Amino acid sequence: MKRTLFEEDHEHFRELATEFNVRELSPHYAKWDAEHQMPRSMWTAAGEAGLLGLAIPEEFGGMGIDDYRFRTVMDEEFVAAGHLGVALAFHLHDDLVLPYLLNYGSDELKAKWLPGMADGSIVTSCALTEPGCGSDLRGVRTKAVRDGDDWLVTGQKTFIGNGVTGDASVVLARTDGGTGRGNADSYSLFMVGKTEGYVPGNQLDKMGVRASDTAELFFDEVRVPGADLIGELGAGLRYVKEQLPQARLAIAVAASAVARASYNQALQYATDRHAFGDNLLQFQNTRFVLADLLTEVEVTEGYVDRAVLAFNDGELDEIEAAQVKLWASERAKSISDRALQIHGGYGYILEYPIAQSFLAARLLTIFGGTSEIMRESIGRSLGAGS
Repeated sequence: MKRTLFEEDHEHFRELATEFNVRELSPHYAKWDAEHQMPRSMWTAAGEAGLLGLAIPEEFGGMGIDDYRFRTVMDEEFVAAGHLGVALAFHLHDDLVLPYLLNYGSDELKAKWLPGMADGSIVTSCALTEPGCGSDLRGVRTKAVRDGDDWLVTGQKTFIGNGVTGDASVVLARTDGGTGRGNADSYSLFMVGKTEGYVPGNQLDKMGVRASDTAELFFDEVRVPGADLIGELGAGLRYVKEQLPQARLAIAVAASAVARASYNQALQYATDRHAFGDNLLQFQNTRFVLADLLTEVEVTEGYVDRAVLAFNDGELDEIEAAQVKLWASERAKSISDRALQIHGGYGYILEYPIAQSFLAARLLTIFGGTSEIMRESIGRSLGAGS
Protein backbone atom coordinates (compact mmCIF):
# COMPACT_ATOMS: atom_id res chain seq x y z
CA MET A 1 0.00 0.00 0.00
CA LYS A 2 1.16 3.50 -0.80
CA ARG A 3 2.64 5.35 2.13
CA THR A 4 1.00 8.76 2.57
CA LEU A 5 2.93 10.30 5.48
CA PHE A 6 5.17 12.61 3.49
CA GLU A 7 4.47 15.60 1.26
CA GLU A 8 6.57 17.37 -1.34
CA ASP A 9 8.50 19.48 1.19
CA HIS A 10 9.53 16.37 3.08
CA GLU A 11 10.86 14.73 -0.08
CA HIS A 12 12.90 17.84 -0.88
CA PHE A 13 14.31 17.66 2.64
CA ARG A 14 15.09 13.97 2.03
CA GLU A 15 17.29 15.02 -0.87
CA LEU A 16 19.20 17.32 1.49
CA ALA A 17 19.68 14.52 4.03
CA THR A 18 20.78 12.10 1.29
CA GLU A 19 23.32 14.59 -0.03
CA PHE A 20 24.69 15.11 3.48
CA ASN A 21 25.05 11.34 3.89
CA VAL A 22 26.99 11.01 0.65
CA ARG A 23 29.18 14.09 1.02
CA GLU A 24 29.91 14.31 4.73
CA LEU A 25 29.37 10.86 6.24
CA SER A 26 30.00 8.00 3.82
CA PRO A 27 33.71 8.73 3.24
CA HIS A 28 34.46 8.76 6.98
CA TYR A 29 31.85 6.75 8.84
CA ALA A 30 33.75 3.44 8.98
CA LYS A 31 36.67 5.26 10.62
CA TRP A 32 34.41 6.93 13.17
CA ASP A 33 32.76 3.61 13.98
CA ALA A 34 36.18 2.02 14.55
CA GLU A 35 37.27 4.93 16.76
CA HIS A 36 33.91 5.01 18.63
CA GLN A 37 33.67 8.76 18.15
CA MET A 38 32.67 11.40 15.62
CA PRO A 39 34.62 14.64 15.13
CA ARG A 40 33.23 18.09 15.83
CA SER A 41 33.53 18.86 12.12
CA MET A 42 30.64 16.45 11.49
CA TRP A 43 28.43 18.43 13.87
CA THR A 44 29.32 21.80 12.39
CA ALA A 45 28.74 20.44 8.87
CA ALA A 46 25.30 19.24 9.98
CA GLY A 47 24.63 22.69 11.41
CA GLU A 48 25.62 24.35 8.17
CA ALA A 49 23.29 21.99 6.29
CA GLY A 50 20.39 22.89 8.59
CA LEU A 51 20.03 19.39 10.01
CA LEU A 52 20.40 20.20 13.72
CA GLY A 53 17.73 21.49 16.04
CA LEU A 54 15.00 21.70 13.42
CA ALA A 55 12.52 22.97 16.01
CA ILE A 56 14.77 25.79 17.25
CA PRO A 57 13.10 29.14 16.42
CA GLU A 58 14.68 31.27 13.74
CA GLU A 59 15.54 33.97 16.28
CA PHE A 60 17.96 31.51 17.88
CA GLY A 61 19.48 30.28 14.62
CA GLY A 62 17.16 27.38 13.85
CA MET A 63 14.50 26.69 11.24
CA GLY A 64 11.46 26.73 13.51
CA ILE A 65 10.13 23.44 12.12
CA ASP A 66 7.76 21.69 14.50
CA ASP A 67 6.61 19.04 11.99
CA TYR A 68 8.08 15.74 13.21
CA ARG A 69 7.92 14.28 9.71
CA PHE A 70 11.14 16.10 8.90
CA ARG A 71 12.91 14.34 11.78
CA THR A 72 11.44 11.07 10.51
CA VAL A 73 12.95 11.68 7.08
CA MET A 74 16.38 12.26 8.65
CA ASP A 75 16.24 9.04 10.65
CA GLU A 76 15.18 7.01 7.63
CA GLU A 77 18.00 8.36 5.51
CA PHE A 78 20.72 7.93 8.14
CA VAL A 79 19.61 4.37 8.90
CA ALA A 80 19.28 3.41 5.24
CA ALA A 81 22.83 4.64 4.64
CA GLY A 82 24.13 2.65 7.62
CA HIS A 83 25.05 5.79 9.58
CA LEU A 84 23.37 4.56 12.73
CA GLY A 85 25.65 6.39 15.16
CA VAL A 86 24.79 9.74 13.60
CA ALA A 87 21.09 8.99 13.87
CA LEU A 88 21.50 8.20 17.57
CA ALA A 89 23.71 11.22 18.34
CA PHE A 90 21.28 13.62 16.65
CA HIS A 91 18.35 12.00 18.45
CA LEU A 92 19.99 12.66 21.82
CA HIS A 93 20.62 16.28 20.87
CA ASP A 94 17.23 17.02 19.28
CA ASP A 95 14.72 14.73 21.00
CA LEU A 96 16.07 14.36 24.54
CA VAL A 97 17.69 17.76 25.24
CA LEU A 98 16.09 20.35 22.99
CA PRO A 99 12.44 19.84 24.11
CA TYR A 100 13.31 20.76 27.71
CA LEU A 101 14.90 24.02 26.65
CA LEU A 102 12.16 24.94 24.19
CA ASN A 103 9.25 24.12 26.47
CA TYR A 104 10.53 25.24 29.87
CA GLY A 105 13.65 27.33 29.42
CA SER A 106 13.75 31.07 30.06
CA ASP A 107 14.57 33.47 27.21
CA GLU A 108 17.99 33.95 28.79
CA LEU A 109 18.67 30.21 28.87
CA LYS A 110 17.49 29.78 25.26
CA ALA A 111 19.69 32.62 24.05
CA LYS A 112 22.68 31.05 25.79
CA TRP A 113 22.36 27.48 24.47
CA LEU A 114 20.14 27.25 21.40
CA PRO A 115 22.29 29.05 18.79
CA GLY A 116 25.20 26.70 19.48
CA MET A 117 22.94 23.66 19.36
CA ALA A 118 21.70 24.79 15.95
CA ASP A 119 25.10 25.42 14.38
CA GLY A 120 26.85 22.39 15.90
CA SER A 121 29.28 24.32 18.07
CA ILE A 122 27.55 22.94 21.18
CA VAL A 123 26.94 19.18 21.42
CA THR A 124 24.59 18.08 24.17
CA SER A 125 23.62 14.99 26.13
CA CYS A 126 20.80 14.03 28.49
CA ALA A 127 21.98 12.86 31.92
CA LEU A 128 19.07 11.29 33.76
CA THR A 129 20.14 7.67 34.35
CA GLU A 130 22.41 6.70 37.26
CA PRO A 131 24.11 3.48 38.32
CA GLY A 132 21.66 1.43 40.33
CA CYS A 133 18.42 3.24 39.50
CA GLY A 134 17.92 2.92 35.73
CA SER A 135 14.39 3.99 34.82
CA ASP A 136 13.48 4.58 38.49
CA LEU A 137 14.21 8.30 38.50
CA ARG A 138 12.99 8.73 42.08
CA GLY A 139 16.13 6.85 43.02
CA VAL A 140 18.42 9.52 41.51
CA ARG A 141 21.06 10.63 44.02
CA THR A 142 22.82 13.42 42.12
CA LYS A 143 22.17 16.57 44.12
CA ALA A 144 22.18 20.30 43.54
CA VAL A 145 22.81 22.62 46.48
CA ARG A 146 22.36 26.38 46.45
CA ASP A 147 25.46 28.54 46.73
CA GLY A 148 24.43 32.18 46.49
CA ASP A 149 22.80 32.72 43.12
CA ASP A 150 24.38 29.51 41.77
CA TRP A 151 23.96 25.79 42.29
CA LEU A 152 26.64 23.19 43.03
CA VAL A 153 25.90 19.87 41.31
CA THR A 154 27.47 16.65 42.60
CA GLY A 155 26.81 13.09 41.48
CA GLN A 156 27.29 10.42 38.83
CA LYS A 157 25.38 9.49 35.67
CA THR A 158 25.77 6.51 33.35
CA PHE A 159 24.91 5.37 29.80
CA ILE A 160 25.15 8.97 28.60
CA GLY A 161 25.22 9.28 24.82
CA ASN A 162 27.46 12.11 23.54
CA GLY A 163 28.97 11.92 27.01
CA VAL A 164 32.60 12.09 25.88
CA THR A 165 32.34 14.66 23.11
CA GLY A 166 29.47 16.71 24.52
CA ASP A 167 29.83 20.26 25.81
CA ALA A 168 26.80 20.31 28.10
CA SER A 169 24.15 18.06 29.53
CA VAL A 170 20.61 18.28 30.84
CA VAL A 171 21.04 16.92 34.37
CA LEU A 172 18.32 15.68 36.71
CA ALA A 173 19.37 16.47 40.27
CA ARG A 174 17.76 16.39 43.69
CA THR A 175 17.07 19.87 45.03
CA ASP A 176 14.98 19.30 48.18
CA GLY A 177 17.96 18.38 50.36
CA GLY A 178 16.49 14.97 51.13
CA THR A 179 17.98 11.50 51.02
CA GLY A 180 16.45 8.14 50.18
CA ARG A 181 13.72 7.78 47.62
CA GLY A 182 12.52 11.15 46.35
CA ASN A 183 9.04 12.61 45.97
CA ALA A 184 7.38 14.01 42.87
CA ASP A 185 8.77 17.49 43.60
CA SER A 186 12.22 16.47 44.85
CA TYR A 187 14.07 16.97 41.56
CA SER A 188 14.93 19.73 39.13
CA LEU A 189 16.53 19.94 35.70
CA PHE A 190 19.67 21.96 34.95
CA MET A 191 21.61 22.74 31.80
CA VAL A 192 25.14 21.99 32.99
CA GLY A 193 28.07 23.13 30.87
CA LYS A 194 31.37 21.25 30.83
CA THR A 195 33.47 23.22 33.28
CA GLU A 196 35.56 22.55 36.39
CA GLY A 197 34.32 19.42 38.17
CA TYR A 198 32.44 18.07 35.12
CA VAL A 199 34.41 14.96 34.10
CA PRO A 200 33.46 12.30 31.54
CA GLY A 201 34.46 8.81 32.65
CA ASN A 202 35.87 6.12 30.42
CA GLN A 203 34.03 5.60 27.16
CA LEU A 204 31.74 2.58 27.41
CA ASP A 205 32.44 -0.17 24.88
CA LYS A 206 29.06 -0.85 23.27
CA MET A 207 28.03 -3.81 21.12
CA GLY A 208 26.81 -1.63 18.29
CA VAL A 209 26.12 1.94 17.10
CA ARG A 210 29.71 2.52 18.10
CA ALA A 211 30.34 5.80 16.28
CA SER A 212 28.12 7.50 18.87
CA ASP A 213 30.17 7.77 22.06
CA THR A 214 28.67 6.74 25.42
CA ALA A 215 30.18 7.33 28.86
CA GLU A 216 29.67 7.86 32.54
CA LEU A 217 29.61 11.46 33.74
CA PHE A 218 30.96 12.65 37.09
CA PHE A 219 30.03 15.96 38.71
CA ASP A 220 32.07 17.26 41.63
CA GLU A 221 30.51 20.48 42.90
CA VAL A 222 30.08 21.80 39.38
CA ARG A 223 29.03 25.44 39.59
CA VAL A 224 25.85 26.06 37.60
CA PRO A 225 24.46 29.60 37.23
CA GLY A 226 20.96 30.05 38.57
CA ALA A 227 19.81 31.03 35.08
CA ASP A 228 20.61 27.48 33.89
CA LEU A 229 17.85 25.98 36.02
CA ILE A 230 15.35 24.69 33.46
CA GLY A 231 11.86 25.90 34.32
CA GLU A 232 10.55 25.65 37.86
CA LEU A 233 12.36 24.35 40.92
CA GLY A 234 11.11 20.88 41.83
CA ALA A 235 9.42 20.27 38.47
CA GLY A 236 12.09 17.97 36.99
CA LEU A 237 10.15 14.70 37.14
CA ARG A 238 7.02 16.35 35.76
CA TYR A 239 8.99 17.74 32.84
CA VAL A 240 10.52 14.34 32.09
CA LYS A 241 7.05 12.76 32.09
CA GLU A 242 5.64 15.48 29.83
CA GLN A 243 8.39 14.92 27.25
CA LEU A 244 8.07 11.12 27.19
CA PRO A 245 5.90 11.10 24.04
CA GLN A 246 8.62 12.67 21.88
CA ALA A 247 11.43 10.60 23.41
CA ARG A 248 9.52 7.35 22.84
CA LEU A 249 8.26 8.32 19.40
CA ALA A 250 11.82 9.06 18.28
CA ILE A 251 12.87 5.52 19.19
CA ALA A 252 9.83 4.06 17.42
CA VAL A 253 10.73 6.03 14.28
CA ALA A 254 14.31 4.74 14.42
CA ALA A 255 13.07 1.18 15.01
CA SER A 256 10.77 1.35 12.00
CA ALA A 257 13.67 2.58 9.87
CA VAL A 258 15.92 -0.23 11.11
CA ALA A 259 13.20 -2.79 10.36
CA ARG A 260 12.85 -1.49 6.81
CA ALA A 261 16.61 -1.44 6.28
CA SER A 262 16.93 -5.00 7.59
CA TYR A 263 14.29 -6.26 5.19
CA ASN A 264 15.92 -4.46 2.25
CA GLN A 265 19.30 -5.90 3.15
CA ALA A 266 17.89 -9.43 3.35
CA LEU A 267 16.03 -9.09 0.05
CA GLN A 268 19.13 -7.81 -1.72
CA TYR A 269 21.27 -10.61 -0.31
CA ALA A 270 18.71 -13.27 -1.21
CA THR A 271 18.54 -11.88 -4.75
CA ASP A 272 22.31 -11.87 -5.25
CA ARG A 273 23.36 -14.99 -3.32
CA HIS A 274 23.38 -18.36 -5.09
CA ALA A 275 23.30 -21.80 -3.45
CA PHE A 276 22.74 -25.25 -4.96
CA GLY A 277 22.42 -23.75 -8.43
CA ASP A 278 19.77 -21.10 -7.65
CA ASN A 279 19.64 -17.77 -5.90
CA LEU A 280 18.13 -17.85 -2.44
CA LEU A 281 14.85 -16.33 -3.63
CA GLN A 282 14.09 -19.56 -5.47
CA PHE A 283 13.80 -21.40 -2.15
CA GLN A 284 10.29 -21.40 -0.70
CA ASN A 285 11.47 -20.95 2.88
CA THR A 286 13.39 -17.80 1.95
CA ARG A 287 10.38 -16.36 0.16
CA PHE A 288 8.11 -17.17 3.11
CA VAL A 289 10.46 -15.47 5.57
CA LEU A 290 10.76 -12.39 3.36
CA ALA A 291 6.98 -12.28 2.94
CA ASP A 292 6.56 -12.22 6.72
CA LEU A 293 9.24 -9.56 7.10
CA LEU A 294 7.75 -7.27 4.47
CA THR A 295 4.30 -7.53 5.98
CA GLU A 296 5.59 -6.76 9.48
CA VAL A 297 7.67 -3.84 8.17
CA GLU A 298 4.66 -2.25 6.49
CA VAL A 299 2.39 -2.78 9.49
CA THR A 300 5.03 -1.16 11.70
CA GLU A 301 5.51 1.77 9.32
CA GLY A 302 1.78 2.38 9.24
CA TYR A 303 1.53 2.34 13.03
CA VAL A 304 4.51 4.64 13.49
CA ASP A 305 3.27 7.01 10.78
CA ARG A 306 -0.05 7.36 12.65
CA ALA A 307 1.88 8.13 15.83
CA VAL A 308 3.93 10.83 14.06
CA LEU A 309 0.77 12.53 12.84
CA ALA A 310 -0.81 12.26 16.29
CA PHE A 311 2.30 13.84 17.82
CA ASN A 312 2.15 16.69 15.30
CA ASP A 313 -1.45 17.29 16.36
CA GLY A 314 -0.54 17.25 20.07
CA GLU A 315 -2.57 14.09 20.62
CA LEU A 316 0.10 11.45 21.36
CA ASP A 317 0.17 10.76 25.09
CA GLU A 318 2.83 8.91 27.07
CA ILE A 319 0.94 5.58 27.07
CA GLU A 320 0.27 5.66 23.33
CA ALA A 321 3.94 6.51 22.81
CA ALA A 322 4.90 3.57 25.03
CA GLN A 323 2.75 1.30 22.87
CA VAL A 324 4.28 2.40 19.59
CA LYS A 325 7.80 2.27 21.07
CA LEU A 326 7.17 -1.25 22.40
CA TRP A 327 5.76 -2.52 19.13
CA ALA A 328 8.31 -0.94 16.79
CA SER A 329 11.39 -1.79 18.84
CA GLU A 330 10.34 -5.42 19.36
CA ARG A 331 9.53 -5.78 15.66
CA ALA A 332 12.88 -4.29 14.68
CA LYS A 333 14.64 -6.78 16.94
CA SER A 334 12.72 -9.74 15.50
CA ILE A 335 12.92 -8.59 11.87
CA SER A 336 16.65 -7.89 11.99
CA ASP A 337 17.25 -11.30 13.59
CA ARG A 338 15.45 -13.18 10.82
CA ALA A 339 17.01 -10.96 8.15
CA LEU A 340 20.44 -11.80 9.54
CA GLN A 341 19.61 -15.52 9.40
CA ILE A 342 18.99 -15.25 5.67
CA HIS A 343 22.57 -14.03 5.30
CA GLY A 344 23.96 -17.16 6.93
CA GLY A 345 27.57 -16.82 8.04
CA TYR A 346 27.96 -13.47 6.31
CA GLY A 347 25.34 -12.01 8.62
CA TYR A 348 27.74 -12.52 11.52
CA ILE A 349 30.44 -10.41 9.85
CA LEU A 350 30.43 -6.84 11.09
CA GLU A 351 31.24 -5.29 7.73
CA TYR A 352 27.87 -6.48 6.42
CA PRO A 353 25.11 -3.89 6.94
CA ILE A 354 22.72 -6.45 8.41
CA ALA A 355 25.09 -7.06 11.33
CA GLN A 356 25.02 -3.36 12.16
CA SER A 357 21.22 -3.25 11.83
CA PHE A 358 20.90 -6.24 14.16
CA LEU A 359 23.10 -4.62 16.80
CA ALA A 360 21.25 -1.31 16.55
CA ALA A 361 17.88 -3.01 16.86
CA ARG A 362 19.02 -4.77 20.01
CA LEU A 363 19.56 -1.38 21.65
CA LEU A 364 16.09 -0.10 20.89
CA THR A 365 14.20 -2.45 23.22
CA ILE A 366 16.39 -1.14 26.08
CA PHE A 367 17.13 2.50 25.27
CA GLY A 368 14.64 5.10 26.49
CA GLY A 369 12.92 2.63 28.79
CA THR A 370 13.02 -1.15 28.36
CA SER A 371 10.19 -3.11 26.80
CA GLU A 372 9.37 -4.34 30.28
CA ILE A 373 8.95 -0.75 31.49
CA MET A 374 6.76 0.00 28.46
CA ARG A 375 4.56 -2.99 29.26
CA GLU A 376 4.31 -1.97 32.90
CA SER A 377 3.31 1.58 31.95
CA ILE A 378 0.71 0.33 29.48
CA GLY A 379 -0.55 -2.29 31.91
CA ARG A 380 -1.02 0.18 34.75
CA SER A 381 -3.14 2.37 32.49
CA LEU A 382 -5.62 -0.38 31.69
CA GLY A 383 -9.01 0.36 33.13
CA ALA A 384 -7.97 3.82 34.29
CA GLY A 385 -10.98 6.02 34.76
CA SER A 386 -13.44 3.13 34.49
